[in-house]
Amino acid sequence: MPEQVKKSLVLSIYFALLISTLLVFWQVRNFDFVKYDDSIYIYENPHVLNGLTAGSISWAFTTGFARFWHPLTWLSLMLDCQLSLPGGPSPGWMHMENVLLHIINTLLLFIVLKKMTGALWQSVFVAALFALHPLHVESVAWIAERKDVLSTLFWLLAMLAYWQYVKKPNAARYLLVLLIFALGLMAKPMLVTLPFVFLLLDYWPLERIKHFQWPALYRLVLEKIPFIVLSIASSIIAFIVQQSGRSFVSFVAIPSLKFRIANVFLSYAQYMDKMFWPCNLAVFYPFDAAGILFWQAASCALLLLGITFFVVRFGRSHRYLPVGWFWFLGTLMPVIGLVRYTMSAYADRYTYVSYIGLFVMIAWSLPQLLSNLPQRKIVLGLSMVIVLTALGICAHRQTSYWKNSFTLFSHALAVTQNNYIAYNNIGLTYNDLGRYAEALDDFRQAIKIKPDYEIAYYNLGNAYSNLGRWPQAMDAYKQAIRIDPNYAQAHSNLGVAYGSLGRYDEAIDAFEQAIKIEPDLADAYCNLGATYSRLNRRADEIEAYRQAVKIRPDLADAHYNLGLAYLAIGDKNSALTELNILKSLNPQLADKLLKDINK
Repeated sequence: MPEQVKKSLVLSIYFALLISTLLVFWQVRNFDFVKYDDSIYIYENPHVLNGLTAGSISWAFTTGFARFWHPLTWLSLMLDCQLSLPGGPSPGWMHMENVLLHIINTLLLFIVLKKMTGALWQSVFVAALFALHPLHVESVAWIAERKDVLSTLFWLLAMLAYWQYVKKPNAARYLLVLLIFALGLMAKPMLVTLPFVFLLLDYWPLERIKHFQWPALYRLVLEKIPFIVLSIASSIIAFIVQQSGRSFVSFVAIPSLKFRIANVFLSYAQYMDKMFWPCNLAVFYPFDAAGILFWQAASCALLLLGITFFVVRFGRSHRYLPVGWFWFLGTLMPVIGLVRYTMSAYADRYTYVSYIGLFVMIAWSLPQLLSNLPQRKIVLGLSMVIVLTALGICAHRQTSYWKNSFTLFSHALAVTQNNYIAYNNIGLTYNDLGRYAEALDDFRQAIKIKPDYEIAYYNLGNAYSNLGRWPQAMDAYKQAIRIDPNYAQAHSNLGVAYGSLGRYDEAIDAFEQAIKIEPDLADAYCNLGATYSRLNRRADEIEAYRQAVKIRPDLADAHYNLGLAYLAIGDKNSALTELNILKSLNPQLADKLLKDINK
């Protein structure tokens, strides 16, 4: 093929991958945030909403908030908010940022495979499957999964840099691979398996491992030691963060180790099944120990062992088979569920990198299997077009469910059973819309399915509070605290309920307990200040509000109330200081405080 024609063909492939991906995901530009992590990652997170400031950057590198240490993901979201200021974060813009990263990942995957293997059409097919597979919709259409698409960008850049290092080894190229890998770990710790993938690539397609001779293997393993050290460090950090956070799912939450092991085999089988038949996809699949049938788990284990035996048996003559298979098995290991930090049985987003291994197996096996078929190229070409078109249509439909919380969680309820997360999040959506009675029904349904679901009790208490039904709200908050005594926000809201009933001493105790558990809980300080105000304890009130604004300098209500407290003790100068701060935070509250000052 002439060089000019070849370049034109490659450019056409880039264009086709770009357009086909946009056709699936262009709709997300009109989508909203969803009531599932988007709140804690973006629109209720003051550090992110403030954009890139010295304080927010410092926070990004020091926090384990949201169960991960992933400072680059935080910085990426902060940059989005920075570009959206002063109008606030734009969900459409942030959605399209994910799509852009997904497109870049698709093109990078094509480039990396083409350079490493020299196989044009197999590389195209893998990249197109990666771009259009419905199970990858979750990673792209969910803004909070920025960590997925961003970390995969570093994953693929590291692969590209590794290929360049293998071609011409030197210290600079090696250090570049190590740097990109470290950056990827700071986007999401999922990259801990990349050193293992590098060893697979050494076997095929780089063919640095030829006859499994120990000296050569030793040298290649030794080469990966710095990467392995970083992976171990990242894993330790991830485990510490998971255990220290409220969202960590303890081993007590899962009946026994045998259920976790059984779910591992069932999950691998589910992932393979959904790769070929991607239907009934949901944002959350509840882990149901009672529904696990051990004969099914044993059958899945035998299937995995059978496939492993097959790929090892034919791995010398078809090297892509063990590479693809062990890529799939290995990259899923950190999230397969032996050490649980989520309440889901499995998740679509975990396949974002892992499916590349299965895609490689398919893309390189089919031409071999059909090598004797007449008109093989035409058959393969038509089959590829049909399969990719079908996947694109399914992915487009799956993407449409991410339009808002109602569409997303209503679909989850339609395709899963006993989905307490879906009921809880629909309840949250009703609550935000002021439809509190409907919210109560959904929270109760979530609790009925999972009686130890403390978050649903907390949200139930909030719905009762919004209806002014304080005794019921108190009971709900107490239930949440009974399940999780360290639920700081539940303690704080219990204090609000006590205060609304005039039980101020109990309210103060609840707020202080919340602050003891979570010293940076600005809401608890604000509520404590409001309670002291009712008791005319001005010095305590002022100190509480000072602590609130120290934690959250952007908290306009706290500045306003602090200004009123200063006025109450005759300190007009301090009130004017709060007024000046309020002018940039909330002009309406600033005008209101000015009127109070001028009285």
